Amino acid sequence: MTDSRPVFFFDIDNCVSRVLVLLRFEELSSLIPPLDKYFQTHLSLSQEDAYDLHMRYYRDYGLAIEGLVRHHKVDPLDYNAKVDDALPLENIIQPDPRLRELLQDVDITKVKLWLFTNAYITHGKRVVRLLGIDDLFEGITYCDYGAERLLCKPHEDMYRKAQKEAGEKSPDECYFVDDSAINVTGGEAFGWTCVHLVEPDLPLPETKACKYQIRNLEELRTLFPQFFKSTANGE
Repeated sequence: MTDSRPVFFFDIDNCVSRVLVLLRFEELSSLIPPLDKYFQTHLSLSQEDAYDLHMRYYRDYGLAIEGLVRHHKVDPLDYNAKVDDALPLENIIQPDPRLRELLQDVDITKVKLWLFTNAYITHGKRVVRLLGIDDLFEGITYCDYGAERLLCKPHEDMYRKAQKEAGEKSPDECYFVDDSAINVTGGEAFGWTCVHLVEPDLPLPETKACKYQIRNLEELRTLFPQFFKSTANGE
């Protein structure tokens, strides 16, 4: 039987999880995050310069490792082992009952939930497991750090890959929420319906990155009531 449900793609870091926010210097003053330490060690940068470069690559490419590979010929799997897999997530991420309640309210007879991340598979699965929501998604599309070509959002082929892996043929049937402006802009250009999640402690962009913009994932109920059991019938 053909699965005709549309797909709702969820980003992971700083979307379903605020892991990068929690690792900011001011909130972990006694700990140099592994990702910035990697920049310091391999590029001979100060702590401040390492943080600035990491955030610039994240903003410019949607993925810090993309900048490292492009400009510094870093091995992505080495980076993953020493950075993402080395992050002390067990001390930072706790189960999120409110997020789980939101996702459980999704009517999975009407829409398929799918994870869509620029992280490697090990990091992505670890984060959603710690959040206690790993059983609520039907699959995950991730950036394959072991591939010859590093493919990640916002490259159009990454959206094409996610759509294929989720079993959806039409971009008109794809919905996507991400905290990265360039990622939702790229998704919208590919034909997806996109939502930009702007964290509450960040200013709203002067120009919206895509059609929809929210401060909290709870607002998805209002934008797409047809996908939620509590709002589909006007409750």
